[in-house]
Amino acid sequence: MSDSYAIEMLGITKRFGNILANDNMDIRLKKGHILAICGENGAGKSTIMSILFGLYEPDSGIIKKDGVEVKISNPNDANKLRIGMVHQHFKLVDTFTVLQNIILGDETINQYTGPLNWFKKCFNWLNKNVLRIIDYKKAREEVSEIIERYGLQVDLDKKVKDISVEMQQKTEIIKMLYRKNDILIFDEPTAVLTEQEIQGFLEILRNLKREGKSIIFISHKLNEVFDVCDEITVIRQGKCVDTLEVKQTTKEAISALMVGRKVSMPIKKRHGECQGEVLRVEHLTMVDPLTKKTIVNDVSFNVRRGEIVTLAGIDGNGQREVIYGITGISKTQGGTILLNHQDISSFSTREKIKAGLAHIPEDRHKHGLVLDYSVSENAILDRYYEPEFSKFLLLNQRNIKRYVSGLMEKYDIRSSDDESTIVRSMSGGNQQKIIVGREIERDTDLLIAVQPTRGLDIGSIETIHNILLKQREQNKAILLVSLELDQVLSLSDRILVMYEGEIVGEFTPDQANRELLGLYMSGAKRDEVNAIKESEHE
Repeated sequence: MSDSYAIEMLGITKRFGNILANDNMDIRLKKGHILAICGENGAGKSTIMSILFGLYEPDSGIIKKDGVEVKISNPNDANKLRIGMVHQHFKLVDTFTVLQNIILGDETINQYTGPLNWFKKCFNWLNKNVLRIIDYKKAREEVSEIIERYGLQVDLDKKVKDISVEMQQKTEIIKMLYRKNDILIFDEPTAVLTEQEIQGFLEILRNLKREGKSIIFISHKLNEVFDVCDEITVIRQGKCVDTLEVKQTTKEAISALMVGRKVSMPIKKRHGECQGEVLRVEHLTMVDPLTKKTIVNDVSFNVRRGEIVTLAGIDGNGQREVIYGITGISKTQGGTILLNHQDISSFSTREKIKAGLAHIPEDRHKHGLVLDYSVSENAILDRYYEPEFSKFLLLNQRNIKRYVSGLMEKYDIRSSDDESTIVRSMSGGNQQKIIVGREIERDTDLLIAVQPTRGLDIGSIETIHNILLKQREQNKAILLVSLELDQVLSLSDRILVMYEGEIVGEFTPDQANRELLGLYMSGAKRDEVNAIKESEHE
């Protein structure tokens, strides 16, 4: 029945050139329900939600809200219909504060409430249409109430460029709640959150549902989908395959519908023997340049050939900084970094790459890609000067095209115009696969992989896991950073837990479980670790 649906998208078709992104798709969201939309990277999930939010207009099809057909030509139309969206790639202004970003476009304008009625009318009209003097005090009170109500702690006065990815995600959520939207769209909202933050976010969804909100939740993480959603619509290659009630299906069935085949998760890892040392980090120390606080404190570890060593921990405990120090993104204040017994501590990033270091970064937009470059240009970013790709400062376009075409086929990178596609226009998962393919194909001794499956669908996650294990079998040394404990336990040969800039525990997977790792990651076991260290010194 139409009146039981908050949103109906019927017969939606959208083309981008030769690519049919959405093919006669039907999406129906019941009032007060949470609908999951699942599918492979590039299946058309973000496109159809962008149509609902007014970023694109469909080539054909209609949209109904509460049973009434509506026209949504831009995000302002969507906001007027109380439809809000948190995008996979955030829509924030870096140089504005968190508060300014939250109220941007929906500012509370200061009103004159004193005597002189004629002056009041003139001032308020000018302020609304010309002056726009924002009532920051009232806006702060309203936003603070939302923060308190939903437990979304952020610093309202910090600029967006100075806050973490997780804080940016929370800012986007608060921004949507500030607009009092009834229809909430979340596009991969947990991709940048830690395990603990994910549970908090899922509780937020439950609270929103209890308040009568209708929610669309795009996610590749089926554990989350089955935890909070009522229905699941599966999309494959631009078509709606099926819509099922969560209670009447299984994760295995949804996985098979998403990728068109049975998916094997978790991956079975072969026993292997570690050989010579590739990476050694000794007494690494790093200091925050702004706060002067020590963020990495005397960290030492090694990675050998044929093993995967994982840095695990709640985000913000130094894992990111350790990687920045090793790769040269940030300066170190102490310690030594050895790659194949060569001291690379003072090397530039390019020198470290030439020495045999490959890096899949955490932030693909900031450190992994040039978004306005093509697939080809991004695929050779750190190799364009090699003889295979250039001679006498001229690029060998034939060799580049052959190489990139092979890369796209091998790593299932999908784009509208093959290797000439501008990367900004591609899905997050396909952007990630460009980086993964580029770094692995360099065939280096050391691969540093930070959140390598972030934003990927279950089929692509299986592929990346197999690739990492194949690298391990080929005697590569792999340093992995992951916030997902299932991934940590299934892939690692050794697990190093970090807390407040220090390594507080080292385990093999058979010594650890989620509960034990959680205790070390939260600092609950720190006193015990310190006591052991003190006894060793005595």
